[in-house]
Amino acid sequence: MAEKFPTFTSAEILAVRPNRNHVSRDRPYAYLVEPEFNAHSEVVDVATLFLTNSECPYHCLMCDLWKNTLPRSEESADIPQQIRFALKELSPAQEIKLYNSGNFFDSKAIPPEQYAEIAELVKGFKTVIVENHPNLCSERCVEFQEMIRPANLEVALGLETCHPELLRTLNKGMTLADYEGATTFLLSHDIAIRTFILLKPPFLEEQHGIDWALKSIDYAFGLGVNCCSLVPTRAGNGMIEDLHAQGDFSPPKGSSMEFVLEEGIKKQQGRVFMDLWDAEKFFACQHCQTDRIARLNEMNLAQKIFPSIRCRICES
Repeated sequence: MAEKFPTFTSAEILAVRPNRNHVSRDRPYAYLVEPEFNAHSEVVDVATLFLTNSECPYHCLMCDLWKNTLPRSEESADIPQQIRFALKELSPAQEIKLYNSGNFFDSKAIPPEQYAEIAELVKGFKTVIVENHPNLCSERCVEFQEMIRPANLEVALGLETCHPELLRTLNKGMTLADYEGATTFLLSHDIAIRTFILLKPPFLEEQHGIDWALKSIDYAFGLGVNCCSLVPTRAGNGMIEDLHAQGDFSPPKGSSMEFVLEEGIKKQQGRVFMDLWDAEKFFACQHCQTDRIARLNEMNLAQKIFPSIRCRICES
């Protein structure tokens, strides 16, 4: 029998949100340069710009990206100006991520009339990576790809999980068929795809969280995705805290992060990364925490398995 999970409306998710952060519409709320193992098996510097933008129209159960956005009722932010500001501050990089806490090809977020100016600003990069909802993958992706030539376009899609019932619970506003349609469309136009996969979403026990993360990696690679980025499910948006209080959510263990990254890399089907933002929260042992996170980072960068950390304190 298929597992049954509760469903949540956008109104219910919105009702328990904490306050937004204060952001400025003329500059990104964060920006940095960091190394990444790229599609050509090279470790290159990647400039990541967290652009201040209109809130995403989808209200996913686990998302906290809205905290650094502007209400959709407000005027669109000046994205070209934000890119210019960040690039002046950052050291040179070979690739660039334009992450806008939502969907690059949402016209309410980034008006299409800004595409040409954005394209001129990023033409010096070899690869331009943007994030987008599967249901918003359209000819606009193809038009932008042509504008940025000779740079290559890569679109990051949020799959989260290939568990169809749980996907509905997450209020993603899409089905697996929608996701498959987006991947088919993008790949038919030679647009590369990376995808985000949650490690241990709400309503899954630890082992089930591991199992479904690995199944989701297989599912994405089977569709032609070339990079899977694993995101440990975190609290911070209101709803996740409520589910934790009800016993329907607990964060994944650091050992699960280690295991899933190892198994993902072993598949040798494409790049597999573990998101290490705030990773300390997932490792209880203060004695080995730093070494374990450093090992995960090394595996992200080399796409190889390194010897496990053995700790005499936590005996793991």
